[in-house]
Amino acid sequence: MTDGIMSKAATMEIPINSNGDTGTLPEDDSLEQAAKLQWSLDEKVGYSRDTRDLQQVMVSGPNLNETSIVSGGYGGTAEGIIPTSSIKGSNINHSASSSSLADDANRGVAVEKLEYVKKWGLNTYKCTKQMISERFGRGSRTVDLELEAQIEVLRDTKRKYENMLRLARALTNHFYSMVQTQHALGDTFADLSQKSPELRDEFGYNAETQKLLCKNGETLLGAVNFFVSSINTLVNKTMEDTLQTIKLYENARLEFDAYRADLEELSLGPRDAVTMARIDAAQLQFQVHKDKYEQLRADVTIKLKFLEENKVKVMHKQLLLFHNAISAYFAGNQQQLEQTLQQFNIKLKPPGSDKPSWLEEQ
Repeated sequence: MTDGIMSKAATMEIPINSNGDTGTLPEDDSLEQAAKLQWSLDEKVGYSRDTRDLQQVMVSGPNLNETSIVSGGYGGTAEGIIPTSSIKGSNINHSASSSSLADDANRGVAVEKLEYVKKWGLNTYKCTKQMISERFGRGSRTVDLELEAQIEVLRDTKRKYENMLRLARALTNHFYSMVQTQHALGDTFADLSQKSPELRDEFGYNAETQKLLCKNGETLLGAVNFFVSSINTLVNKTMEDTLQTIKLYENARLEFDAYRADLEELSLGPRDAVTMARIDAAQLQFQVHKDKYEQLRADVTIKLKFLEENKVKVMHKQLLLFHNAISAYFAGNQQQLEQTLQQFNIKLKPPGSDKPSWLEEQ
């Protein structure tokens, strides 16, 4: 029906005069009615199609690859049009190059770590194999009889000195408790001498005696604490430092024997090109660990010598101090006890010096 109306409207003739103007026509409403009918049908049919197209555009969005940037004004030439796909491609290339550099750096770090783990695993395997062989008596080990005897003597000496240090600390704690008890007992005797007129002199004598014993006991505690501190330094610092070097020496000895056994095993095999390359690499590793072992052995020898000299010097002084202080205290010779502390440059801390001041407590 619509096609018929439109065909009718299209075939209608419009007369034109000689001057090109349209002439007067009789009024005909058929064309206007056909146009109104076509508009109404287009509105009914096209509304749903336009709605679907709009929804599709809103969901899918514009395609940036197909858009363009016009550098000129409206109606400019095609030379001013820059496709956005070229800009997007340059950004992608830049980000790809930066990401590739980062990937190369991460790959280099990973390869370095992997190589380190590989070397560590190979070294651990060789040392474990050598250790098991030595324990079961199947492998040979490098032995320095003189040096190992000195090391065993040092370990035994350290155990004995640790026991002496433990007993000296126990003596210090017990004696400190006794001095505190004497101090409290002297205060009690002095208080009772004031409250008991009939026993004032007896309580007074005992109070003075306990105070004198307490004073001498504090002097002896200063000497014994100095003795304990010196022995602790000797045992837990000087001897321990030497023993740490000995541990490094023993680890180097194990590595040296492990690579020595590996080199000997390769030397007994066939001498083809691959084996000779492995023998050269094993020879290089063997020489490196041999130098390390000999260097640490020399360090241990020097430290053991210096440790022995230092131990004799320190113990001579500390044992003399301990003997003189104990003898003077139990002999009741206060003057000799004080001279002993002066001889060894020991200064007693005043009572309450260990406590923080009232400013520090704030």
